[in-house]
Amino acid sequence: MLAHQPSQNPMSTSINRTFWRYAIPSVAAMLVNGVYQIVDGIFIGQYVGYQGLAGINMAWPIIYVFAGIGLMIGMGSGSLLSVSRGENTHKHDSEEANSAKINRTLASALILILAFGLLGSIALSFSVDSLLQLQGGTGQTLIMAQQYTTPFIWSLLFTILASALPILIRNDESPNIATGLMVMGACLNIVLDYLLIVQFDLALHGAAIATISAQAAVSIGGIIYFLSSKTSVKFVASKFTFNAKLARQILILGVSSFVMYLYTSFVFALHNRLFMEYGSSLTVGAFAIVGYLMVLYYFVAEGLSEGMQPPVSFFFGAREPKNIKRMVILAAKVSISAGLLWVLILNLFPNAIIGLFNSDDNALLQETISGIQMHLFSMFLDGFVVLAIMYFMAVNEGTKALWISVSNMLIQLPFLYVLPKLLGVNGVWLAMPISNVVIFAIVAPMVWRHINSAIEADNSRILSTA
Repeated sequence: MLAHQPSQNPMSTSINRTFWRYAIPSVAAMLVNGVYQIVDGIFIGQYVGYQGLAGINMAWPIIYVFAGIGLMIGMGSGSLLSVSRGENTHKHDSEEANSAKINRTLASALILILAFGLLGSIALSFSVDSLLQLQGGTGQTLIMAQQYTTPFIWSLLFTILASALPILIRNDESPNIATGLMVMGACLNIVLDYLLIVQFDLALHGAAIATISAQAAVSIGGIIYFLSSKTSVKFVASKFTFNAKLARQILILGVSSFVMYLYTSFVFALHNRLFMEYGSSLTVGAFAIVGYLMVLYYFVAEGLSEGMQPPVSFFFGAREPKNIKRMVILAAKVSISAGLLWVLILNLFPNAIIGLFNSDDNALLQETISGIQMHLFSMFLDGFVVLAIMYFMAVNEGTKALWISVSNMLIQLPFLYVLPKLLGVNGVWLAMPISNVVIFAIVAPMVWRHINSAIEADNSRILSTA
């Protein structure tokens, strides 16, 4: 028998070109997505003040959960589509069978989005005030947080769609269109923020309306794409049906992404409560600014990881583990280097960067500088953890990806319990970066062993079929 021949797909011929082809649009899309949060923060910091920053920082952990649901469905269904294309290079399924599976996958993803949007709106309508109070929200901070969350209650469908559709479009071999949609949404958000916050003085209520409007525009644009001639999907009404097995696969593959967002929401909410307990609303306002600066790198790391996912899923389906290793190493180098560079910039030019969110409050400035120095020194290691989660998702190891996501959340809890009791508010700042070091020391060897094991297994398979 002849040994398996490597695929001649362009993905296999140039790892660098393939990586950057997906990574650049993905990073751009994620950074643009971050504008939804950061632009809100800039306008609120400048025109409302630290009370407004504290309020929006208590609202975002709630909204972030539903963005995570969109990412879960988008990543899960997108991974299935990419794996199917990779498998087709050596299984040679009929075009009709492949089209049928794609139709069922997209239909199942859409039904999941609709179901989560409806159930989420019902749940949030009953629980939003309690969730804000659990974070220590009181007085003016609570009122401002309520102003931001109220418009989202019945518009969560757009929040979920705006997270899922660009990922599906990217996996449909149209990364530039996905990025263009996100840029359009960000520009709309900026314009509406200016009009609603500055001109009409609607404060956090206006910021929420601006964000929802941008999400709705991205959602409508994504739907139009899949109904246009640009998509490679050939819709067949009889095949566009919900499939429980595929829906389960989507959720299993994507759940680690959701847990990653749930982890971020939970940790932010817990930090909010502890900062209110050991500090004040000023401390929460400083944490909001640090969070905006931190999330800029996280979006880069997540964009690099998501850009790595389609090629790695393809190589996994095509049985090319050596190319997977090359792709993961390249992505890790870029992600860690970007994190180190951002940490350096933040420590060299803190006043200028913080000034974007703060007009003339010196107390807020000093508290934020302390937060940057204590909270972000190991941020680049968390970027690798995000990459590891996406790697295991891409190679159909949803359980391992989920384990890392859950561990990344749970490992912080003992530090958040002990350090504030010993160091006060400084202990709250230090808990996350210390836990980053610990989880990295566990996850990095885990990824390395898994990749090398796959290469050894492939070498053995090739020898046995030679």
